[in-house]
Amino acid sequence: MNLKDKYFSVLDNGFIALKDVMGSDEDIEQAARVSYGKGTRKRNETRGLIRYLLRHKHTSPLEMVEFKFHVRVPMDTWRQWIRHRTSSTNEYSTRYSEAISLKQKTKADEWRLQSTTNKQGSGDNLAIDDGGAYCGIVLSEEETYLHKLSNEVYQHRLEAGVTREQARKDLPLSTYTEAYWKIDLHNLLHFCNLRCDKHAQQEIRQYANIIAGIVKECCPITFEAWEDYVFNATTFSYQERVLLKDCINYLAKYHMWPPKNYIENMSENMSKREIGEFINKLDYNNFKLTNFSFSGE
Repeated sequence: MNLKDKYFSVLDNGFIALKDVMGSDEDIEQAARVSYGKGTRKRNETRGLIRYLLRHKHTSPLEMVEFKFHVRVPMDTWRQWIRHRTSSTNEYSTRYSEAISLKQKTKADEWRLQSTTNKQGSGDNLAIDDGGAYCGIVLSEEETYLHKLSNEVYQHRLEAGVTREQARKDLPLSTYTEAYWKIDLHNLLHFCNLRCDKHAQQEIRQYANIIAGIVKECCPITFEAWEDYVFNATTFSYQERVLLKDCINYLAKYHMWPPKNYIENMSENMSKREIGEFINKLDYNNFKLTNFSFSGE
């Protein structure tokens, strides 16, 4: 599939497109081996080496492959995105040009409550209409009013001759921005590992899932190894390994897995949160593989 210059819709007015890609799975193998000519190895040998590299965290050969994207993204989502500093970025300038008038809109059934267990995460969705003062319908109506007002104030300032760099200062974070974003495969997979995770904010996760789907198409062997050894893998700390050994001994002795309250009392060196995370790692029902695919166009 030729993905170059193919635009995928994200959110309501956002998009992402692959503008260029340099390199492939074979280039990663060539960089790792150095001494052989390109095209002289079989596919299964390429796969074996790349899986070895990912398994043992020898990731510098992945830096030989680079991707360049064109994105349109809300500014609040872009703030998270730009934290990944191992990339090259050129963003649309609202000092030189008028700000993009598009704003990210939230449907009445898309407002999320604050999580009660995660200070930076979301919980269940707010009721669309339960007769309360702050239901989804009311919030979406207020949002529409705010977007309209912010656009009008911005345009009034420009018409009055106010400089663009000052006229923009009260635009909301829902305002879309555009950028070209270039990054090597090693750091791009790190981006996907964080932003495709179920704990990542829903908006940036939509972009990241499409990016992951593009990587899967361009470098399928590397992507498969990344899924197996990084994204869908679980690591255990030293204390967790000790605890895991105790659990296995319990299983061998009583022919059953230790109950949750037993595990919670097994380690004095781990916090309650650490023990909870350890239990979640052992819960097969929490294993959910992400189906990376394209959505929209």
